[in-house]
Amino acid sequence: MAHDHDHAHVATANRTRLWVAIAIIGAFLVVQVIGGILSGSLALLADAGHMASDLIGLVVALVAAMVAARPATDRQTYGYRRAEVLGALVNGVILIVVAVSVAVSAIGRLVTGAEGEAHEVQGVPMLVVAVLGLAANVAALLVLRGGAKDSINVRGAYLEVLGDLIGSVLVIAAALVIVFTGFDAADPIASIVIAGLIVPRALSLLRDVMRVLFESAPADTDVAEIRDHLLETQGVVAVHDVHVWQITSGSPVFSAHVEVEPEVFASGRTGELLDELGGCLAAHFDVEHSTFQLEPAGRAEQEQPQHP
Repeated sequence: MAHDHDHAHVATANRTRLWVAIAIIGAFLVVQVIGGILSGSLALLADAGHMASDLIGLVVALVAAMVAARPATDRQTYGYRRAEVLGALVNGVILIVVAVSVAVSAIGRLVTGAEGEAHEVQGVPMLVVAVLGLAANVAALLVLRGGAKDSINVRGAYLEVLGDLIGSVLVIAAALVIVFTGFDAADPIASIVIAGLIVPRALSLLRDVMRVLFESAPADTDVAEIRDHLLETQGVVAVHDVHVWQITSGSPVFSAHVEVEPEVFASGRTGELLDELGGCLAAHFDVEHSTFQLEPAGRAEQEQPQHP
């Protein structure tokens, strides 16, 4: 029950973080779009597009977090917490789409400039808006940072804003180059770099999403270590049919068949052993939900097919 209470508290805090971040990003988005149009900066518009994707991603993350907070039912026995993973999936796809769009537009402008059709960029307005954008992104990033480790959903939103923050820094650099040298090509070059920095983070997020959706063991979980730890418990003879997966990030689930000595059944010590095994996983491996099937020694030989 304490674990459930802690999870509910963390989920509520994460929803609050998302609301605040949405307010910050939404308020500045209009300013950035207007600044991009007035300055003629593709990098600034690209950053505005990324910020728009941030806003969409934050809204998706918030909706997913609200859905995930719904209680379990007889139909949805684990509740709706996997909605957070689907929200992170949407965010990852948005990041990829934005990166490709920005790169294509920037390359097109570089080609046009090489053909003698240079696009004039107003460096000073570009610089001012980019600095304001950086401040907005820093504020949103600080708000989301606390929940990024607890929720893959919030992590997706965090990576969105982090990418935009890096984009703002690059836009500032490009604006300074344009102001002091008149080298307008710095604008699309910065856009390409922004796109290149977005893609690895998006792929990393999508990899983590796929790990949850395919019910793979969490990246920091050593199944062999868990098995060995359980085998050290008095009365346990063997452990097989081990499965470890996640409902969402930070919510690992474990199940296993545990063969025990005959004395465990004869002495009625099964309940005590189950408590000991569950407590072991909770204390040493932070497993929220564990299920054990106690069996007499040698039972595994009768089970087909067998799993590790």
